[in-house]
Amino acid sequence: MGDSKENICAGGPTLIFACSGAADVGAISDLAARQLTSEGAGKMFCLAGIGGRVKGIMETTQDAAHILAIDGCSFDCVKLCLEEARFTEYDHMRVTDLGLEKGKSPATDENIATVVRTAGKKLAV
Repeated sequence: MGDSKENICAGGPTLIFACSGAADVGAISDLAARQLTSEGAGKMFCLAGIGGRVKGIMETTQDAAHILAIDGCSFDCVKLCLEEARFTEYDHMRVTDLGLEKGKSPATDENIATVVRTAGKKLAV
């Protein structure tokens, strides 16, 4: 019982939804979200669960204190999935807006670090 009270008082989690698409910028988005999770900046969460309207995932997302959407490119698949599920309160960023080019930006440590730095600033609200 004490745990649920603590969770209510602390607010919901900080969730990170990332593109995990086939393009290099999708891989960068995914790996950046995983790194942010391992660093404790937030928790990478299941975008497919949003698309499938999985009850527990939808509820956890509704309770989130902060949501970050990381899209790989201008297709904005993450943003569109969240909006289709009626989530409107979130920060959004796009890997290709950071100078990385789809099809020409391998998922190197340097490229992932570029996204992690920018995302970290958005999560430090």
